[in-house]
Amino acid sequence: MSPRQAASVLVYVGCDLVGDGMMKLPFVRALRAAFPGARITWLTGRGTSVYAGSLAPLVAGLLDEVVAEDVGDFAARQRLAGQRFEIIIDTQRGLPTTLKLRSIPHRRFISATLGYLLSSEHPRHRFRKIPSLASQLLELAALAAGRTVDPSLIGRPNLPAEIEAEAARLLPQGATYVGLAPGAGGRQKCWPLENYLEVGRRLLAAGYIPAVLLGPGEAGWGSAVADALPRARLPLQDAVALSPLLTVALGRHMRAAVANDSGAGHMLAAADVPMVSLFGPTSPAKFAPVTCRLIVLRAQDFGGSAMAAIPVEAVWDGVATLLHGKPA
Repeated sequence: MSPRQAASVLVYVGCDLVGDGMMKLPFVRALRAAFPGARITWLTGRGTSVYAGSLAPLVAGLLDEVVAEDVGDFAARQRLAGQRFEIIIDTQRGLPTTLKLRSIPHRRFISATLGYLLSSEHPRHRFRKIPSLASQLLELAALAAGRTVDPSLIGRPNLPAEIEAEAARLLPQGATYVGLAPGAGGRQKCWPLENYLEVGRRLLAAGYIPAVLLGPGEAGWGSAVADALPRARLPLQDAVALSPLLTVALGRHMRAAVANDSGAGHMLAAADVPMVSLFGPTSPAKFAPVTCRLIVLRAQDFGGSAMAAIPVEAVWDGVATLLHGKPA
């Protein structure tokens, strides 16, 4: 049976919060590219999934079913077995859960548990450690498909018309926008705001309009941004309502962006925005977003571990490369 002719695929994950959902989106797109005619069931075993909630529009047409079932429950396994999945993809590595999933009837089983010992297929380097979650998942997709799968083969996900309209209102035509996302889940992951403002000044001088994304945790920075960059846009401060989908939609209006290791960075990546991604205390090998063009700058490459070690010139050169194909 050709993998592309598989009629049903079951994918097991633990649970999906917003950040998880954004990081897993390239994997979902790759699965649909690999199995265009299959019924793909996304199973969360330890909670609900944002793919059944706030991020549902991003996977519309990619996933056929999102369900929450505890595979430790015999009755749940019986219900799943009744659907006769041809391929099961186990994205976790806990042996007890892997064994329970493997007990569901299938033709092919893909799992990295115990160095792919229980898997129908395994990579050439079975015990190679891949730090990036996105890369780990894409490897599972490649094993299931029998070939490397490019997520970009699936076009950008459709967004609700009202979200698209709101993004167009907030970043109207007539200007070229470059996104700046200075926030992050922890301040230790934030490049200094003043550095972002300096990049914003250079963008304005070069004829671009900074679109500064300030989430609820950075709302207090709004006045400093407005004072330093009076022609910049602060779209999230003017939005009727905030949602991850709005940030994705705003990204589609940007020529490029700069972001820390943050949820906003992954949301912009979901819009395939060319991006300069900044890292210090966290690892880009593990957490770098997946987008069409990515420049990663690490504090460690400039002699430090704190985000402030990354110089403005390096970020500006990255932005210029994304905009013009060469450093400033």
